[in-house]
Amino acid sequence: MKRSAIFTLITLFVLIPLTLWFGMQLSGRWYYLTSTLIVVEIMIPFFFSFEERKPQARELAVIAVMSAIAAVSRMVVPIPNFKPIFAVIMISGIAFGPQTGFLVGAMSAFASNFFASQGPWTPWQMMAYGVAGLLAGTLARGRKMKKPLPLAVFGFVSVLLVIGPLLDLSSVFTMLTEITWAGVLSVFGYGLTVNVSQGISTAVTLLLVSKPLLQMLERIRVKYGILDQRSFEAGKGDAQ
Repeated sequence: MKRSAIFTLITLFVLIPLTLWFGMQLSGRWYYLTSTLIVVEIMIPFFFSFEERKPQARELAVIAVMSAIAAVSRMVVPIPNFKPIFAVIMISGIAFGPQTGFLVGAMSAFASNFFASQGPWTPWQMMAYGVAGLLAGTLARGRKMKKPLPLAVFGFVSVLLVIGPLLDLSSVFTMLTEITWAGVLSVFGYGLTVNVSQGISTAVTLLLVSKPLLQMLERIRVKYGILDQRSFEAGKGDAQ
């Protein structure tokens, strides 16, 4: 396992949870500090992915563009809890690897909250949105999974069972004044309807745009030799 993959796991399961816990011990607008720390932490695995090759400015440009598209996609659809942002993040992870997907997810959550509003939920959203890209980049990279229908099912299930519950957990820790079973069940019960709606949005978006968008990103990746998936342990022979 490469150092970039190791640091991704350490960041996701150790550094970010510790940062969230640390932030909750502070008073005031602690989420600004916590969000900044998480931004720094999620950059560590990405920079370690450059350990065996020379980084290119165009790679950072692609990541910035995908993060911007994901952030905008969260704002342009006026339907509550029906946003295509997770689909865009997942497509980034599939096209460019799990580390890039994690980075795009976390950065798009942070950027879009300047319009949706920053708050104690921001660091949690950065983690959950990052997980969306990481999961897609890790589990949905096979040829069969890249087909629109399997990918739509994957997107729905991921939001319903992983990403949504992570966001619900953030509500438990940031909104409840006292954590009780009744309060927790209430949060997760309300969150279930939101997660179903968001899961459907993700599935529909993946069903409609995943094929042309992945083809376009694959051409960009192969033509310019950027964000080579082999650098992210993605397996050889994937590019056509």
